Amino acid sequence: MKTLVINEPFVPYFCRTQRWAARTRGRVLRPPDWLAYATAVLEQAGVDVELYDFPALNWGKARLRSLVRDKQPQYVVLDSTTPSIYSDIDCARIVKEEAGSTIIMVGPHVSAVPDETLDISKGAIDIIVRGEYDYSVRDIIRVLEDGSNLKNVLGISYLKKGQVVHTPNRPLIPELDALPFPAWHQLDILKYYAGDKLYPYMNIIAGRGCPFRCIFCLWPQVMHGRHYRLRSAKNVVDEMEYNLLNWPKIKKGELFFEDDTFTINRKRALEICQELSDRKLGITWSANARSDTYDLELFKKMKAAGCRDLVVGLESGDQTILDRIKKGITLNQSREFIRTAHRAGLLVHGCFVIGLPGETQSSIEKTLRFAMEVNLDTLQFSGSIPFPGTEYYDYCKEAGLLKASSWADWLDEGEQTAVVEYPNLTKAQINHYVDKGLRDFYFRPKFMFKFLFNTRSFSDLQRKLLGAKNFISYLFSENRLVKTLRRKV
Repeated sequence: MKTLVINEPFVPYFCRTQRWAARTRGRVLRPPDWLAYATAVLEQAGVDVELYDFPALNWGKARLRSLVRDKQPQYVVLDSTTPSIYSDIDCARIVKEEAGSTIIMVGPHVSAVPDETLDISKGAIDIIVRGEYDYSVRDIIRVLEDGSNLKNVLGISYLKKGQVVHTPNRPLIPELDALPFPAWHQLDILKYYAGDKLYPYMNIIAGRGCPFRCIFCLWPQVMHGRHYRLRSAKNVVDEMEYNLLNWPKIKKGELFFEDDTFTINRKRALEICQELSDRKLGITWSANARSDTYDLELFKKMKAAGCRDLVVGLESGDQTILDRIKKGITLNQSREFIRTAHRAGLLVHGCFVIGLPGETQSSIEKTLRFAMEVNLDTLQFSGSIPFPGTEYYDYCKEAGLLKASSWADWLDEGEQTAVVEYPNLTKAQINHYVDKGLRDFYFRPKFMFKFLFNTRSFSDLQRKLLGAKNFISYLFSENRLVKTLRRKV
């Protein structure tokens, strides 16, 4: 039962493993952590499985065709995102043509719209897994190998006699410690890069789910649920120690906690810090956080345990917008979070979204001013993107705000782009303000001085220069310049 798990090709630099799948302005390339978990579960079950990350290898569809022709797998697991779904289905067809494999498709897009995906795939996709798929993929292969009925596998959708069959939802995995560590050994960790992280870096997922109600956030609404399920501190630090042992170059880089909000469970965060301090691993790490979880004592303990940077979703500098998107934070909390983190010696990377419900040019200007005033170390601006399965998508669809005519319009020539328009705010204006915010922040003399002189090592300098090169190449690409000139005219 030869099985291939594939992060399939799309446009160059396409990063499908982040919450907003796109080719980012900094050309970030993240590891396929969820696929690596599913691969590890298959390995644990004795399945002959290989994991391939085509974007990291810079392989295209011709290489996909030759790979499956050579391997002749019985099963192929493919990922899915909204912007890439037509290409994802094309990849499924290629596999069918070359090997006749059973195609299992996973990921947020097919989880949100399984019926439509099966319909437009015209037989290229055999089975869709909805939501968390670590164990579902394993169970599908077991059932098919045993000749049992697919209806016994929870959380899947498939066609039977031309009709879509949905089995009952699979409960979210309660015991995360039971999962094996991700199959990083099947990937080249040095292929992955993010401008706000030390190089090289690896992800750690210490918990899944998020209890907060942000209307736009994809993972809690479609994949991992609203309940924050935790791994034990020992299990988490065991994985960190395992990573250091097997990939010693990470000692020069960092580990990143990909949990939606690492800091919301103070007790468990402190337990991880204590475990790290007790073992004296000397590893640098960073984590996602919420701005209403500022806590000087916690932040100081995190710093002492090796934490370098906190990534926080600030989203907007307009309180009305924050209330509309059910963020549940205030601007004063965001200011205090940044001050507290800096008092503890931590850096802060702020995330902002332009074009959320109720947005106007006035509210965007407030956000840009706020971003410049609160003393962030690094930041990112993104155009708001409503993904199917989210409350934000339903709102935009019902209000007639979606300007994309098909899923292919969720990107602009591979770039992250706005797909909604409001009565007084166009897509072009949203994209303009995203670029303006990035230029205004990163091209300030104050930032450029810190960028050049606050460098930890040669590898850190390499990371910074690559990030600068990627960002500048985006801003000054021919298409961006043409669009900027048109806006000025």
